[in-house]
Parts: sequence; structure tokens; C-alpha cells
Amino acid sequence: MKFRPLHDRVVVEPLEEEEKTAGGIIIPDTAKEKPMQGKVLAVGPGSRSEDGKVTALDVKKGDKVLYGKWSGTEVKLDGKTMLIMRESDIMGVLQ
Repeated sequence: MKFRPLHDRVVVEPLEEEEKTAGGIIIPDTAKEKPMQGKVLAVGPGSRSEDGKVTALDVKKGDKVLYGKWSGTEVKLDGKTMLIMRESDIMGVLQ
């Protein structure tokens, strides 16, 4: 990828939800919800405090994260749909 986020921004690739329920029912595209999990592809250097010090981010490239349903800005990079969001939009890292 030829994109480097600035400050406390993170680039996340949304992970697609299952297309079938546990009972085997196939969910059509119109009924699917927006994904809330994704993989971190790039992170910025961190946020800058008032005294000029840079605070590193808690997430790193490769982390699988959980974020809010309407978080971030959707962009197309290299033909893929990505989300650019602030670290504060991320609720947590999945283990």
C-alpha cells in the first residue's frame, strides 16, 4: 500500500461477515449489516500532546480490531474498500 496515515489515524480493512446463519440460512446482500471487525493495515506515528511529545498508538499493523458500526471514512485504495479512522474509534483488539 502506498498510503501512510498521519497522527492518530489508522487504516482498517473491514472483515466480511458470514453469509450463512448457524441454521444454514443464506443472508442476502441487502439484509447484511456493516462489518464491525477489521484488520489494521497501517497506523500513524501517534497523537501529539500540547507540549509537543508524540504518544504512540496502542494498535499496530496486523491487529484484528472491533470498531463502531458507523466509524471511520470509507475510501478505495488499490481497488479495495478501506476505512480510515482515529484510534479512539476503535473499541478494542481481538485476541
